[in-house]
Amino acid sequence: MPARVFPIADPTEALLLLGERDRHLRLLRESFGVKVSAREGGLRIEGEEGPVAAAAGIVERLRRRARDGRPTATDEVLEWVAESKATPAPPRTPAGAAPAGGAVPAVRELVTPRSDGQARYLEAIEEHDLTFALGPAGTGKTYLAVAAGVRALRAGEFHRLVLTRPAVEAGERLGFLPGGFEEKVDPYLRPLYDALADFLPPAEIRRNLDRDVFEIAPLAYMRGRTLNDSFIILDEGQNTSVTQMKMFLTRLGARSKTIVTGDVTQVDLPRGAVSGLVHAVEILDGMRGVSVVRLSTADIVRHRLVQDIVDAYAADRAGRKVR
Repeated sequence: MPARVFPIADPTEALLLLGERDRHLRLLRESFGVKVSAREGGLRIEGEEGPVAAAAGIVERLRRRARDGRPTATDEVLEWVAESKATPAPPRTPAGAAPAGGAVPAVRELVTPRSDGQARYLEAIEEHDLTFALGPAGTGKTYLAVAAGVRALRAGEFHRLVLTRPAVEAGERLGFLPGGFEEKVDPYLRPLYDALADFLPPAEIRRNLDRDVFEIAPLAYMRGRTLNDSFIILDEGQNTSVTQMKMFLTRLGARSKTIVTGDVTQVDLPRGAVSGLVHAVEILDGMRGVSVVRLSTADIVRHRLVQDIVDAYAADRAGRKVR
């Protein structure tokens, strides 16, 4: 009998993956008629090949959420079940072979805002050529920008998706890390790869990277370029200098759209340096074609503790007047 086994790293991941009182497991059993059991640090799905594959696809989504510390609502799991049942399973292909016609099923198609702030953010992206998204951790700044970029690319609105980040480290120095340049920089770009992986299968991501449809690179790689027909995302914009931000914003080419995300309470620049994101918002807010979206703790959709943690640090900073 076909089976799939998924390791579970720790109790926190198990709670987010399985749901309160194993609610997600019961949904999988009832929806697909499979046997699902969680024991000894792993989750096992058994049953007919098609139902097992469908249930495994939903478990993969739950695992990605759990690794990020993000809970998944029961309504979302039900949506995923409905999507899975509405989409015919692709024909099996030999190991290593490409699916017929080059079609690869998306990991996640439906993305909906989970707060009023997130709804305003997606509307701003749709209606403006340059959008700044400011807010604390867990508000979906990067996640929703990547979701909008993938959707626009698939709709044929743009020819490329460009994701970039400044290689500025929280209390570390690249030169002291082991390995060559790519190995040093990769950890700072990893969140962008993770965001893409929530929407597309690994093979499709790799194929688009090889064809330069996707580009994921440090901010320094943007210098001297003009980005036409592109959906461009600068993540962690608070860690750019004023000069770097000006350089990046002036890369915007014809028929392109730019999103800049950042949390101005987590600036890792040298003491006394002005954040390029703070400066850009000050001088560009209100300009035609530019939108500034400010998300708050009310828009946090990660683990319930994240909102409390952000609030605690904000209160501490206000009380001690820490910069």
